[in-house]
Amino acid sequence: METFERDGLVFDVTDSGPDDGEVVVLLHGFPQDRTAWTGVADRLNAAGLRTLAPDQRGYSPGAAPTGRAAYDIKELIGDVVALIKASGQEKVHVVGHDWGGAVAWSIATHRPDLVSSVTVCSTPHPGAMAWAMQHGGQWRKSWYMAAFNLPLLPELYLMRTMESMYQRTRLPKEYADRYVQRFRTRESLRGPLGWYRSLSSRGSLLANARPKKSGSPGSRRVTVPATYLWGNKDFALGRAAALKTADYVEGPYRFIELDAGHWLPEVCTDEVSEAILERVHSLGS
Repeated sequence: METFERDGLVFDVTDSGPDDGEVVVLLHGFPQDRTAWTGVADRLNAAGLRTLAPDQRGYSPGAAPTGRAAYDIKELIGDVVALIKASGQEKVHVVGHDWGGAVAWSIATHRPDLVSSVTVCSTPHPGAMAWAMQHGGQWRKSWYMAAFNLPLLPELYLMRTMESMYQRTRLPKEYADRYVQRFRTRESLRGPLGWYRSLSSRGSLLANARPKKSGSPGSRRVTVPATYLWGNKDFALGRAAALKTADYVEGPYRFIELDAGHWLPEVCTDEVSEAILERVHSLGS
């Protein structure tokens, strides 16, 4: 599979590993793309797993709609559902990092019928994130989320500062050079920033993570087996939300704290791969 489609949008995807292997869907974050998972995919493929790494909505040239509502969480979940169906599998293991991690938590919550397990790097559960914004001081790290809602200026700012940001936060140069080249124009950044600009809509990730009455869909917890890896030097995501995430998981759960920063798939490739394999293999034991 090189592409899959949903509602007229065409998504690019890297499909690797044995055709008969269990499927692991790898969801990248911002500002990254599917190549963030190259090292992890290689290790999972060598262990007999098939991996599907898409360029998500706003990143694939054929799937970059405009407007805040186009990036509502229901659309992001729908894209992953379409990928799972295109793979021909009834259930898959879902892995995500950064924004991809938020989508992974969300699909595990709202479509557990499609998810065998979920492994998330860096990103706390959306409910824990919303809690920490009010109670845990997360807003000090997340100020840029509001700034990215402005028109035009975020694109211009990122074009000037992205390379230094990658250097400052210790993303390996091979990845940093690739991402800088990929996001060198306003047009290439408009779709990725759409994820942030959706935060003011009713269908946004954080809006849907706010506590609701018991028994309502929004009150559900993650019931599938889950693993969460967090770097204690993460510049964007703090300890309060990381620890609070356990309150939103009812199924088997493992929290792994790494002595690392934000870019876990690229920097902690071995640790991330081992955690995914442990979670996948735990279901067969």
